[in-house]
Amino acid sequence: MKPLLQPGDELLVDVRAYRQSSPNVGDIVVLQHPQEQNLQIVKGVTAVTTAGDCFVQGNNPSASTDSRTFGYVEGRFILGQVVCRFF
Repeated sequence: MKPLLQPGDELLVDVRAYRQSSPNVGDIVVLQHPQEQNLQIVKGVTAVTTAGDCFVQGNNPSASTDSRTFGYVEGRFILGQVVCRFF
């Protein structure tokens, strides 16, 4: 399967999306990598706990660092929701 996002794609991100609520399964989010402070990554939400922690996965599993590597992501690491992409 071809990855949803390609190098050079530009994203429109709603940084206010999760101020009042947690992400939903299926949302595409921008988050601060939980192990590398200066790295922002884009992943899909595949599960959300009642505490608002998210399990995130990339759509290219063989080349993606995601929750399978670093576990659930706390809500404070979620920076916003991708609402549009331009390519």
